[in-house]
Amino acid sequence: MTTVKPIQWDLPDPFTIDLVVRAEDTDRLGHANNVVYVRWLEEVSWAHIDSLGMNWDLHEQTGKAMAITRTEIDYLMPANEGDRLVLGTWLTGYDGKFRSSRQFQLVRPADGKTLVRAVSTHACVDLKSQRPSRAPKAFADILGGAVVSGGRDVGFN
Repeated sequence: MTTVKPIQWDLPDPFTIDLVVRAEDTDRLGHANNVVYVRWLEEVSWAHIDSLGMNWDLHEQTGKAMAITRTEIDYLMPANEGDRLVLGTWLTGYDGKFRSSRQFQLVRPADGKTLVRAVSTHACVDLKSQRPSRAPKAFADILGGAVVSGGRDVGFN
């Protein structure tokens, strides 16, 4: 029987997904490749906003989407093939108009270790022009209502 340590989340009540490092996720060094971490961040972000009602249908109806403008990742410890992981995320900022921010924490429950911490910023864009655009009210209602206080201030520079 595998012992699982309690997860010490950086912020309360994260939205989480469970992951398992597959052989194809690893690189020549034998651990999860940096590109895989970026994919996981994107997967949990989409799953999170979808769970809040900001699904792809809403994006198509409004003609808007939140596009990543910056991602900062701190790789603290490697993840290896077969590792079972939990990736948590929080919305940590929304300026009420164009930009939002998100924080991530990747944990290996077997030993309770945090493997990755990351932050990202997003800007609302028009789906057709791909140019910055004010967020529609539906986005503002969802994003503004989901922001968790106490997250890393990544600013909106």
